[in-house]
Amino acid sequence: MKKTLYTLALTTLMVGTVLTSCQNTTKKEEAAQDNVEEARDNLNDAKEELSDARKLATEEEWNSFKASTNATIAENEMKIKEMKVRMKKTGTSINENYAQRIDILEQKNNDIKAKIERYKNDTSSDWESFKKEYNRDVDELGEAFRNFTVDNK
Repeated sequence: MKKTLYTLALTTLMVGTVLTSCQNTTKKEEAAQDNVEEARDNLNDAKEELSDARKLATEEEWNSFKASTNATIAENEMKIKEMKVRMKKTGTSINENYAQRIDILEQKNNDIKAKIERYKNDTSSDWESFKKEYNRDVDELGEAFRNFTVDNK
């Protein structure tokens, strides 16, 4: 009798454990699925917030960059005007070569100005690569201004 009662109690305990664990697994799976969906939603929200923050930072950076660029372009235009005035004062035969070199500098400055305007309208461009290319162009133009009177022949 003890043995039968003991076996019955053990069997009941095992069946109860199996049934209870099956229900818990189903509930656990549902809870885990809910957690996964919630985590995905949070991830998407975080991505959107980060994207918005990047756009704002880029816009602030763009405004600062644009102001700096306009100042550089205006400074270059003043240098070009000064060079043209000096050229007119000299009145020598070098004027043709001098004028061509001034025109080249002026064209480079205008190209940089146009590049800035194109970027402003093209939102698909990569900001970092644009800045690198712009800085390289401005450095080349600055070097051309410094070497303007140097003749490499």
